[in-house]
Amino acid sequence: MKNNLRNIIRFTFFLGIGIFFIWLFMRNLTNEQKEEIFHSFKIAQYSWIIFAFALGILSHLLRSLRWKILMEPLGYTPRTTNVFMAVMIGYLANLALPRLGEVSRCGILTRYEKIPFNKSFGTVITERAIDMLTFVLIFLLMIFSQTGKIQTYIEQKIYIPLGQKFNFSPEGNHLLLYLLIFFMVAGLIAVYIIHRKYRHTKLYQKFYSLLTGFLEGMKSLTRIKKPLLFVAYTIGIWILYLLMAYVVFFSLKETASLGLDAGLAVLVFGSIGIMIVQGGIGIYPAIVAETLFLWNVPETKGYAMGWLIWASQTLMILVAGVFSLLLLPVFNKSNHDQNGSHTEKDTQTA
Repeated sequence: MKNNLRNIIRFTFFLGIGIFFIWLFMRNLTNEQKEEIFHSFKIAQYSWIIFAFALGILSHLLRSLRWKILMEPLGYTPRTTNVFMAVMIGYLANLALPRLGEVSRCGILTRYEKIPFNKSFGTVITERAIDMLTFVLIFLLMIFSQTGKIQTYIEQKIYIPLGQKFNFSPEGNHLLLYLLIFFMVAGLIAVYIIHRKYRHTKLYQKFYSLLTGFLEGMKSLTRIKKPLLFVAYTIGIWILYLLMAYVVFFSLKETASLGLDAGLAVLVFGSIGIMIVQGGIGIYPAIVAETLFLWNVPETKGYAMGWLIWASQTLMILVAGVFSLLLLPVFNKSNHDQNGSHTEKDTQTA
């Protein structure tokens, strides 16, 4: 009862944050701007949404194949169908509660593939470590390749408003450098203070154990049998993630001319939004709108595009996750019956 209440509170909390961000963005829009957003939904070419849906399924299939590679050194070769359905059910569970998906998909393999939970969960930690490292590399690539656009955004959205309010005007060309130095110094000071004051707390120990698990996960990569295939799957997953956002651009006239650089920015900043708010509800469209401002996309069109991208990804998880929930026991029952009949025939022959 206590766990159920805690889960309900957590779900309500994250849903409330999402609704807050929707209100925060919409509150300053005029009725004409709101109508423009809804009109964008009506005129969008949804064939591109379906295409993004298919790309998402393919990305998760590659994720399933990559996960199998991590389990091979442990002596397990689960069926690809079970692994794929476990992954999709995991993503479905994550829409409700953070980190529930990792537990769910490992539990499925324990039940249907007889893989001990702790061993499969260890491979999930490794997988998350790889994804986090890949994301950091993509983030740095995006920052260095889009420095000019990001600096322009900071000047127009942060620097100029602050300068007008507090009457200061340092060299605009050095603004990004000043901000980077400030955040680096502030981050180092924050780490030092947290380590000194909170290293004995449960929250600190939990974070430390996550960091340790990250490092252990990275070390376990030395034991995989197909490293090149593992790297190929990882690159393929993130390319498909990029294309999932990029192809939706073609659904609206105002974004159809955007390039892969805009798709990369949406992928990076949108992923951060999903990390902040469970499922990215509310915050993801707002982040996409702000990101596409760098490419001079009107705020209303950027917001509509954010909802279209978010909807394509969320719908894919909902549909594939629900179908996996329904088909998983049916698939394994038929396999069990088939294996049982083969065993009976072999016994009779003997």
